[in-house]
Amino acid sequence: MILNTELEHKGNIFPSKIISYEKNLNVLSFKTANGVVLQVTVRRDSVLRFRYTTTGIFENDFSYAITKYASRGYNFLEVTENKANYIITTTKLICHVSKSDLRVSLYDAKDKALICEDELGFHWEESYEFGGDVVKMSKTAQPGESYYGLGDKPVDNNLKGKRFENWVTDSYAYGRDTDPIYKAIPFYTALHNKKAYGIFFDNTFRSFFDFCHERRNITSFWAHGGEMNYYFIYGPEMTEVVANYTDLTGKPHALPPLWALGYHQCKWSYYPESNVKEITAKFRELEIPCDAIYLDIDYMEGFRCFTWSKEYFPDPKRMVKELADDGFKTIVIIDPGIKIDMDYSVFKEGLDKDYFCKRADGPYMKGKVWPGECYFPDFTNPEVREWWSNLFKELIEDIGVKGVWNDMNEPAVMDVPGKTFPNDVRHDYEGNPCSHRKAHNVYGMQMARATYQGLKKFCYPKRPFVITRAAYSGTQRYTSSWTGDNVATWDHLNIANLQAQRMAMSGYSFVGSDIGGFAEQPNGELYARWIQLGIFHPFCRTHSSGDHGNQEPWAFGDTITSVVKKFIELRYQLLPYLYTAFWRYAEEGIPILKSLVLYDQDDPQTHYRNDEFMFGEKILVCPINGPNQKGRRMYIPRGLWYNFWTDDVVIGGQELWVDADLDSMPIFVKDGSIIPKYPIQQYVGEKTIDELLLDVYYKLGKEESEVYEDATDGYDYIKGRYSLRTFKLHGKKNELIIQQHKSGKFFTTYKTFKLSLHGLPFKISKVQIDNVEIQFKDIKLNGDNTLVLTKEFTELHIMA
Repeated sequence: MILNTELEHKGNIFPSKIISYEKNLNVLSFKTANGVVLQVTVRRDSVLRFRYTTTGIFENDFSYAITKYASRGYNFLEVTENKANYIITTTKLICHVSKSDLRVSLYDAKDKALICEDELGFHWEESYEFGGDVVKMSKTAQPGESYYGLGDKPVDNNLKGKRFENWVTDSYAYGRDTDPIYKAIPFYTALHNKKAYGIFFDNTFRSFFDFCHERRNITSFWAHGGEMNYYFIYGPEMTEVVANYTDLTGKPHALPPLWALGYHQCKWSYYPESNVKEITAKFRELEIPCDAIYLDIDYMEGFRCFTWSKEYFPDPKRMVKELADDGFKTIVIIDPGIKIDMDYSVFKEGLDKDYFCKRADGPYMKGKVWPGECYFPDFTNPEVREWWSNLFKELIEDIGVKGVWNDMNEPAVMDVPGKTFPNDVRHDYEGNPCSHRKAHNVYGMQMARATYQGLKKFCYPKRPFVITRAAYSGTQRYTSSWTGDNVATWDHLNIANLQAQRMAMSGYSFVGSDIGGFAEQPNGELYARWIQLGIFHPFCRTHSSGDHGNQEPWAFGDTITSVVKKFIELRYQLLPYLYTAFWRYAEEGIPILKSLVLYDQDDPQTHYRNDEFMFGEKILVCPINGPNQKGRRMYIPRGLWYNFWTDDVVIGGQELWVDADLDSMPIFVKDGSIIPKYPIQQYVGEKTIDELLLDVYYKLGKEESEVYEDATDGYDYIKGRYSLRTFKLHGKKNELIIQQHKSGKFFTTYKTFKLSLHGLPFKISKVQIDNVEIQFKDIKLNGDNTLVLTKEFTELHIMA
């Protein structure tokens, strides 16, 4: 028999000329002579979806990332053509599709300026090994273009000149530039000529992004399988791009309970019960606020999930209640590996129902994790997720555990190449059967989703609290996250700052790092500086590997303890401010943390800044990121800013030296801001809030601030039982006017505001509330510019 031994190498295949075009409402299809089809879907005036197939047939249109609640609809859609292009026009965008080769160019509909254009555009190559293809897209980088986002990459904010891989990976003690690590979020925002757009490449296979690394003026992204399927999201404001991406992939399904925004203490591992009680008692003795205590894998019987060690925790229900009575919520870890043990009910049930992942040839996927040899549930099967969610009944409903922490869900497998499942493992993928090549990046996300569904069910009417290590785009709908197994070094403090900022601009704000470092041991100074950064991250938890030493707030001597206590107390004072920022994130998709470029993209000085960031809308923060420092240089954005500690006003738009001894850090407040504060509590709910403190920062001009409050837990806020106060401040030379508007049906426990006026340029001679002049004694006007007034006022005039 004679064979043709030369395999035809189909390296880069490109679309040829368009031979037909079809419009079906908002879906436009372009077919080429060599069988490529481009489908353009107009989802919104500023959001277009591009989908390509090389076979003429599209796969079942299913995505774990896209939420069913995403906004849809547009104001205008017109399709025209000229000699060279089909032209799609909305109120925000003009899209040209080239008739000769399907290449796409996108323009701003207002000023017709070019935003983004294909270089080679879509191309692909055959992948004989897996019977699929490698899908590719390349775009021309515009002059001065910068790139941001892509999830928790441990690199500088601006991604230009770098190349990345998306493959969720257990990366113990990762370093700067380690890639890939724990999360795959294939979304970036680009900025040039004061205009921002985003691209979300919704492909769960192993994917790659190159930002002018291989070729100086070319940005490209590609994947080892699946479809070329991406969303183009136009701003032109970066915050709009991030908010629209977050809308597309989902905002958090519920606000977190307020206690989840408190301080959390964790270690691998606190056991037995006496050790847990010793730690929690010390917090209360030293009056260092703390809301949650964590139990790592040693609370289980031989690391079997959903069990308790009879030796270490003989009566978990009693212990959890006693901790709760002292204000501590108990959080426990749950991993995906289920120990192979016929006497273990979870394993037996999973086996009987055939819920575990299988290899291509039929046997179960077996891997070594903490319990030894394990099988792994297929969380891409809805029936398995339902089963998994029901396993939480005892932990949550009966024992009273308040939160669950999903770890090792990349999925991590020990002692094997690649540290995860082999590629041939099969998954249900919501009735679209596939290999692990496609399901790997969403495995941890679907485990977190199943966990969230379990907690939502069994902690009702309270809100669930779940944390995950592994994530894909959209995981922010269900859970918070942390940045994985970091190291106790100054460089890792810097990396933690970058990762939290980057996750926020990738739609995932509820994130923090292991404060102090997980691996190795920080000294007191590093721990104190890390706490200072950590209290400004939405998720605030110390976690460490116990074999490296103790890492509690009091572990480094009295001087450090007092610094740590001071900053954790500040966190608790700022809870209403943080909760308001979280409400904005959940309502509008506005990130809780903003890198300076996200805050002021029109200032080119911000495009390469890494350290400084906005916490909420009004507070500017910059950590001290090296040893023995008594201050640092930092960039202050444009505008006027008050030094949080001294009330000195600085003019922004410049880099300044800021003093910050060990018990301080650079914090600034935007002029005109009204910052709400609670009294210091040892845990959320310890005190009834009798009075809301409002720090009012004078501004010559106008500024608006908000305070959102509700019952701090439960779902009544969805029915309108919330309180949203909008304050409009108008500062004049001889007068300060504050107008208040309240919406919502929730009544706060406090009746009064205590206003603390900062930077008032005149001596107060007269105060009017709702056009009635008020005696100074009736508002307790003090020489320190504080006054107390009813929370129900509509308009306040403070006059010289």
